[in-house]
Amino acid sequence: MNPEPPEPAEAAGPPERSEAARPAGPPAERGAPVGRRVFLGTLALGALGVVAAPPLQRGMEAFLGSAADKDPTGLTGLLPNGGGFRYYSVTSSVPHRNATNYRLTVDGLVDRPAGYTLADLRALPQTRMVRDVQCVTGWRVPGTPFEGVRLSTLLDAAGVRAEAGAVRFTCFDGAYSESLTLAQARRADVLVALRMQDKDLGHDHGGPVRLYVAPMYFYKSAKWLSGITVTEKVKPGYWEERGYDVDAWVGRSNGRDDEPTS
Repeated sequence: MNPEPPEPAEAAGPPERSEAARPAGPPAERGAPVGRRVFLGTLALGALGVVAAPPLQRGMEAFLGSAADKDPTGLTGLLPNGGGFRYYSVTSSVPHRNATNYRLTVDGLVDRPAGYTLADLRALPQTRMVRDVQCVTGWRVPGTPFEGVRLSTLLDAAGVRAEAGAVRFTCFDGAYSESLTLAQARRADVLVALRMQDKDLGHDHGGPVRLYVAPMYFYKSAKWLSGITVTEKVKPGYWEERGYDVDAWVGRSNGRDDEPTS
């Protein structure tokens, strides 16, 4: 994904309500009963919030997505986003790819290098899993569904050579990269993801295809995936070159134990 601030930016909790945002007027006396009109008004506001919250959040996400796409500083990633994702890229802009021009290459220490279109990836067996997305900076989005092709499926199809020990990932933003050991890459909970939250991956979330490494912090899940290269050794990725851990495991207490399903 490419990250989201310093890491990949994708999510945060709702902002604290400030004193200035509270209704004006004298405070109610301690123990004073709540009037019927106040009670009914509170219920109405609550119902309005339930109805309005999803459209408002989608609008905020769309705004932050377009703003972050033009903000390599990552400052937009510090803005609250209604409990959803934050967005960030390490470049000032990222080209868009779709079904007509997307291509994923698999090469390096393999016997059968390959190139996949979006249609090719969609035609392969799909795995769906639900996990908590955890950012290294502390925010978390619980119970997020991801769906795609197990990375091990593409590695097996390519025929990994005996001397291989790692996998490197590159992205069509032209800057971001990540790596996993070969053993990590072959885990059942590592996907070449095509869908998130039960819809096709949009551009701001790293679509049309991103890496999803469920058991690790989200900066390992490279956005805008374009290349999978099998290598002899792990090469530190974009954020590891800037001080992040190469192994970025999240404790089991931070994740969900759901088994991936095909």
